[in-house]
Amino acid sequence: MARPTHRVLTLLELLQSGGTRTMAELADRLGVDERTVRRYVDHLVDLDVPVESVRGRYGGYRLAPGYRVPPLMLSDDEALAVLLGLVAGRRSGLMTTMGAASETAAAKIRRVLPGRLARRLDTVIESLAFTAPPGEFVTPETAVLLSIADAVRHHRPISIRYTAADGRRSERTLHPYGLVAHSGRWYVTGADPKIGEERTFRLDRIADARTLPGSFEPPAGIDPAQRVLSALAKAPYRHEVVLLIQGTVEQIRAGLPAGVATVEEPASAHDTDRDTEGWLRVELRAERLDWLPPVLASLDRPFVIERPDELRGLVAALADRLAASARRIPPAPGTDVA
Repeated sequence: MARPTHRVLTLLELLQSGGTRTMAELADRLGVDERTVRRYVDHLVDLDVPVESVRGRYGGYRLAPGYRVPPLMLSDDEALAVLLGLVAGRRSGLMTTMGAASETAAAKIRRVLPGRLARRLDTVIESLAFTAPPGEFVTPETAVLLSIADAVRHHRPISIRYTAADGRRSERTLHPYGLVAHSGRWYVTGADPKIGEERTFRLDRIADARTLPGSFEPPAGIDPAQRVLSALAKAPYRHEVVLLIQGTVEQIRAGLPAGVATVEEPASAHDTDRDTEGWLRVELRAERLDWLPPVLASLDRPFVIERPDELRGLVAALADRLAASARRIPPAPGTDVA
């Protein structure tokens, strides 16, 4: 049976803190039953970690006196990759409990590295600058992320407590297909067996995830990332926009990625007054429309607006402003511009 590496390492960390840890305490901290704790202890013993069993009413497990974890053996490239990964993960919002976990992990790695290498890596981190500010993301709970990942791997249904964007709370059952990280947020996509539909949920809005008895069989060839992008592109917003754009999918995706819009062939030549060859139907939903005219202009492709009519006015207004700017003559040197 495969043993979750994360929990085995957590067990080692608990034992390293000193003293005897009771079976009940370890089971509670690891979120497993006592039988599983014994398996994790056996795994540490297999790795030559001297775990001692203490009998009696207050018995449990402890490390043999004098045991220390051996130095972390990383090459320069490996150590730099780990620390840069922690920094990048913290800034992109892809770490749970970002502030504490990434900082303590980096500190532990530095502590066991040779002094020469630790100093060189500190120099890299301190001299590193980013062109974009760090994202402000609400991160998911670590326990929620790990529980859902375990359910995805073993095809187990889960019960989640979810708070929607409008503040409504509900408890749902989900058959999770996969976890997806997109634009600094974590998502889980899967099927809701109660309503018979696929759903996508943000992990930072899930307060609790609990594995349920039984199992399910996910659809063959499932692509969780594509499901999440499609769900985001079809999310309900104030405006429904339908366009016909002449160009390739790659050209359109340069300005309207999959998480923003869906792109497909027109249903028939009836969709436009001209030959449909080379034209693609683009649908998206948006809370505001003011950002869309500049995007359409940047695509530099012929397009037709099916709806909404409000977008036509915004595109025309942008075209007028651009034309006025193009006709404007620069002032002579030394002339004050009001």
